[in-house]
Amino acid sequence: MIRIKLLSLLTGYVSLMVQGESLEKFVNMAAGRGIFLWDIVRLNNHAIQAKVRISEVRPLRHIAKTTGSRFKIVERRGLPFFSHRLRQRKLLAIGAVVFLVTLYLLSSFVWFIDVTGTDKLSPQQIKGIASQAGLRPGMAKWNLDVKAVEKEIRDQLPSVAWAGITVEGTRVTIEIAERKLVTEDVNKGPAHIIAGKAGLIKEVLVLKGQAMVKEGDTVLPGQVLISGETQEEIKPEPSTQPLPEGQEPPEPKYISHFVQAKGIVRARVWYEGYGECLLRETMEEFSGQEKTSVRIKFGSKEIIISGPKSSPYQHDETKQLVKRLPQWRNIQFPVELSTVRYREKIIHRLNHGSAGAKKIAEQRAMEELRAKLPEGAKITQQRLEEINTGRLEELVRIKVFVETVEDIGQTKPFKVNEEDMY
Repeated sequence: MIRIKLLSLLTGYVSLMVQGESLEKFVNMAAGRGIFLWDIVRLNNHAIQAKVRISEVRPLRHIAKTTGSRFKIVERRGLPFFSHRLRQRKLLAIGAVVFLVTLYLLSSFVWFIDVTGTDKLSPQQIKGIASQAGLRPGMAKWNLDVKAVEKEIRDQLPSVAWAGITVEGTRVTIEIAERKLVTEDVNKGPAHIIAGKAGLIKEVLVLKGQAMVKEGDTVLPGQVLISGETQEEIKPEPSTQPLPEGQEPPEPKYISHFVQAKGIVRARVWYEGYGECLLRETMEEFSGQEKTSVRIKFGSKEIIISGPKSSPYQHDETKQLVKRLPQWRNIQFPVELSTVRYREKIIHRLNHGSAGAKKIAEQRAMEELRAKLPEGAKITQQRLEEINTGRLEELVRIKVFVETVEDIGQTKPFKVNEEDMY
C-alpha cells in the first residue's frame, strides 16, 4: 500500500469526485480491471471522492460511461505536476535553485561564534585565543580543528579547567568551565549573632558570647541575640585598711573581651501563603500532534515545498523560522526559506465547583508558602482561612497560616575600637 502511494507520488496522481447512482458498481468495476483507488471518502449518497494514478484516469472514463457516472478532477499531485508548475515559473525555479545552492554553500562556513560558561574570563579574550588557533568567522568548517582550538585555550588560560567546542550549522559554541578557587573563611574576628527574621524566642543556647535575649522575648530582624562582647570585672587588690567613714567603695571596673559569638537561638516564626482558583477554568495543553510546512519565497511569490498551506488544527501554536541569504555589498537578495511549525492545542474547560476550587486554592497557597520556608523548619501549627470579599464572584481565595520553630541566628562580624576595650 505504501509502496503504491510512493510510486503514485513519483508518477503523479489526481483526486477525483465521482457522481452517479451506481457508485459501488463504479468502484467494483475499477477494482476488477486492476485500477487501484485509495482514500475513498463518501461525500453524500450520490458522490464519492477518491485518488487514482494519472495513467489510470483514461480507463476510468469507459467505466464511468458504462455505470452512468461522471467524474471530475479536483486536485493534482505528484512530481509531474510540480515540474510543470516550475516550468511555467522559470525565474522562480531558477531563484529557488540558486537560493538552495547558496544556502548550502553558506552553511559550510562558520559565521557566528558564541562563548558560554565564563565567569571571570572575558568572552572576547576566549575568542581572541580561538582566533589565534584558526577559529574565526568566515572560515570553512572542514578546516576547523576542534581539538587544536580546545588545547590552545587550555594552554594559554590556566584558569580554564575544561573547554569544549560544538558546531551546529553556521554557529560554533565554545563552552568554558573555569577552575573554582576554594577560599577558606578567614574571618576569625569578633562577631555577633543577630536575628535573621522576626519571631518569638523559644530557646537560647550560648556556646560562646553573651546572651542578649531570653525565652519569651519578641525580636526583630537585625537585633543582637548573642553578643560577641563579654565583660570581665577587674577586682582591685584587697586592702587591709578599712574605708574612712562616709566614703563609698570605688565603682567596679570592667575589661571587655571580644569573641566570635556561637550558639543556637530557636524562635517561633509565622508565615502565610495565598492561593486562588476560579470555579470555571479554561486550560490549554499540547496534544503531541504537529505539522511542519517548508516554503520558499521569491519576492512576493511563495512555493510550498512540503506540508500544509495553513494550520490543520482548530487550536494551535504557530512558530515560524525564516532564513535569508546574507546581505552582500548593501544588496539584499529577495529569497528566503521559511519553516512553519503548527503544534495542536487541546482546550479543556473545567468546572471545579465550590469544593474543588477550594481544594485547588489550598494547594496553591501551600505551594507559595513552602517556597518561603527555610530548610529544616519544623511546622508546629497550621490554619486555613477563606477570604470572603462580600461580593458574588466566580473565585475562591484561601490564605494559609503556619507557625514554625527554627534557628533564626545569623553571624555578623563587627570591628573593635581601642576605646571600647575598657
